[in-house]
Amino acid sequence: MKGQALLFISLLSLGLVTGQVSYTIPEEMAKGSLVGNIAQDLGLETKRLTSGKARIYTRDSDEYIELNRERGVLLVKERIDREALCRQTTPCALHFQIILENPMEFYSVTVQITDINDNAPTFEEGEIRFKISESATTGAKFVLDRAEDLDVGINDLQRYELKPTDNFALKLHNNADGNKNVEMVLQKPLDREKQEQISLVLTAVDGGEPQMSGTMLIVITVLDANDNAPVFTQPTYKATVTENSPKGTVVATVTASDADQGSNGKITYSITNTFNDVRKVFKINRENGEVSLIGNIDFEESRNFQINLRASDDGGLTDSCKLIVDVQDVNDNKPEINIMSKSTVISEDAKLSTVVTMINIEDKDSGDNGNVQCFINENIPFTLKASTNNFYSLVTDSDLDRERASEYNITVTCSDEGVPSLSSSVTLTLQISDVNDNAPVFERSSYEAYIVENNTPGLSIFTVKARDADWNQNARVSYILEDSSVNGVPVSSYVSVSADSGVIHAVRSFDYEQIKDFHFRVKAQDGGSPPLSSNVTVKIMIQDQNDNPPQVLYPVQTGGSVVAEMVPRSADVGYLVTKVVAVDVDSGQNAWLSYKLQKATDRALFEVGLQNGEIRTIRQVTDKDAVKQRLTVIVEDNGQPSRSATVIVNVAVADSFPEVLSEFTDFPHDKEYNDNLTFYLVLALAVVSFLFITCLVVIISVKIYRWRQSRILYHSSLPVIPYYPPRYSDTLGTGTLPHVYNYEVCRTTDSRKSDCKFGRAGSQNVLIMDPSSTGTMQRIQSEKSILDEPDSPLEVSFPRDIYFLSTSHRPISCNS
Repeated sequence: MKGQALLFISLLSLGLVTGQVSYTIPEEMAKGSLVGNIAQDLGLETKRLTSGKARIYTRDSDEYIELNRERGVLLVKERIDREALCRQTTPCALHFQIILENPMEFYSVTVQITDINDNAPTFEEGEIRFKISESATTGAKFVLDRAEDLDVGINDLQRYELKPTDNFALKLHNNADGNKNVEMVLQKPLDREKQEQISLVLTAVDGGEPQMSGTMLIVITVLDANDNAPVFTQPTYKATVTENSPKGTVVATVTASDADQGSNGKITYSITNTFNDVRKVFKINRENGEVSLIGNIDFEESRNFQINLRASDDGGLTDSCKLIVDVQDVNDNKPEINIMSKSTVISEDAKLSTVVTMINIEDKDSGDNGNVQCFINENIPFTLKASTNNFYSLVTDSDLDRERASEYNITVTCSDEGVPSLSSSVTLTLQISDVNDNAPVFERSSYEAYIVENNTPGLSIFTVKARDADWNQNARVSYILEDSSVNGVPVSSYVSVSADSGVIHAVRSFDYEQIKDFHFRVKAQDGGSPPLSSNVTVKIMIQDQNDNPPQVLYPVQTGGSVVAEMVPRSADVGYLVTKVVAVDVDSGQNAWLSYKLQKATDRALFEVGLQNGEIRTIRQVTDKDAVKQRLTVIVEDNGQPSRSATVIVNVAVADSFPEVLSEFTDFPHDKEYNDNLTFYLVLALAVVSFLFITCLVVIISVKIYRWRQSRILYHSSLPVIPYYPPRYSDTLGTGTLPHVYNYEVCRTTDSRKSDCKFGRAGSQNVLIMDPSSTGTMQRIQSEKSILDEPDSPLEVSFPRDIYFLSTSHRPISCNS
């Protein structure tokens, strides 16, 4: 830190000593940093500062510098932001006096604050878009938004850079106020067919150390055919407005013209300012160029405004001008509300009188206009307490409950006592943080659910739902099936509960006839610490399904005996013969039974009551009616689909028991069923026996046939019948064998013990047989085996008196 001190002291005849000291320090120095040795610079001893009760007197700057009387030095009390203190004003200095008593002395002290490069240039918008016609001529200008740097001097904005520079270049214009207007100049004609959109980056760079910069993206859409740019009637407009003018007040009207026609000649006006919050105070009518107020104007803040305006046509060409607005002062200052410290979140279990926010109120006016009263909106659990002069504390004055209100928008309003009274207000948003003070609550005090029996295991029955008024993890509900038993079996073997969704699933298939209902308890537990829980009773009722047929209780069906009901022949119409009694273990309409007569020996004689199963006569019994009557009754339930059972009722129409006994001797129980069964059994036995005997006969016949064929060569007395194999064809009628295999053979029935001589093979052989004789010749596979093995089983038998004559006239003799 470099400090410079200048001292000027003058003595007055009245004994009042005055002097002036000046220091220079940079901004943003840490709290407690040394500004200067005021005792040394003023030529005072530190004891004098203590005995004279030295203190700093200032109207508005005592919060930044403090005096240490023991050391005789000035120290930084609070961090000093030059931009917040002086904005663009240079030089920036703090002025205050040091006062001593006994004797009274005062010294003026000036602390000049120098700028450091702690702010980078910034653009109000990070992206700006242009629509530029491809017919735009070289040298066309497009006004760009300027960057703002809160620093001053060398640390302020120094230059701009535009990249890439293929089509455009930057041009800067210096204004009288020291600022620079930035224009983008077209250097090279655009071609929409080559590049429809161009992206450029405008960089603003300051001159500080280290150097800082800010960027803005420029997106250019290339359009077709617009060769005339809008032109303002004058480059600079001037207007005057009184501060506190109402919103909507028209300040000035600017006008531009465009020689084009149609959409290319339609002009749109806009404000391009980025300084002094111009856009928050002024707006321009995009159609007619009227500049009006949308915010409050305060002479104490800004004495004039420079509004940069742009006129654009739909083809993307623009022109610019500036409007200088001078503000006329009136006596007005609203109270200023400064939030010194605030909490944005407070726990709902906070104690009473917990401080939420500390507020400082300042009104630049004086007298009654500077007396300020503050209050907050009603019906909220907070109150505003005044602590010291112009300091207030916002505290709780009743219990908080996040479930009733999770957020409060507290509006603090401060009004002065001027005429007319001016006021300011600020709204504080306070979030109430949750504590786990609410247990989950089920939507019902108890649940009942129904499920049809024979369900599939895993079927979803229904869902229990609990809600927790807390928030986040404290409101996350998990569902737990409490341990219990149903008929001695754990309830977990009947149902299960999804921990996340509360869906209850069936673990097993239910049977209404075994269990009709059961109940259990489900616990809902939140995720707080410690967790809170509640439980609810769930009752599951099993609904019946028609899965059981009716069961006949009477008449009893026996396997070996016949039970018959007697009807006297004198029975009149409506005589009760008997009653079929049946039950169904199902319930509801599934157990509603109806009785119908399915078959009867005489349908015109009996009927069955549809609901009660009573069998009655429907006409007078006559002597012609058969003694033996057989009724088949079907019993059906009312389920969907319905189930049924049948019962056979034997009825004897007779007046005495012996008559019945004689008739029913050959009337066995369920005769028709037994007859049918006997018939099928006999038929099956006959078929099996027939198949067995047939197979046995076939096997024996084949065996006998093969045996006879093997013995026929030895004992046959039948004549020989030639056998002609199909593969040997007759050749020119000379024989059945080829020439090279033609032999002349002769054997008798007893020739297996005879000698046989063969002649030479001739060119043709002829077999001559006695027409009166017949015989059989078995195919011989190998001639050689026959000749060489006379005892072979493959032999040829011939009649005893057979003669052979060869064409070669070579006789063959056969001896017996």
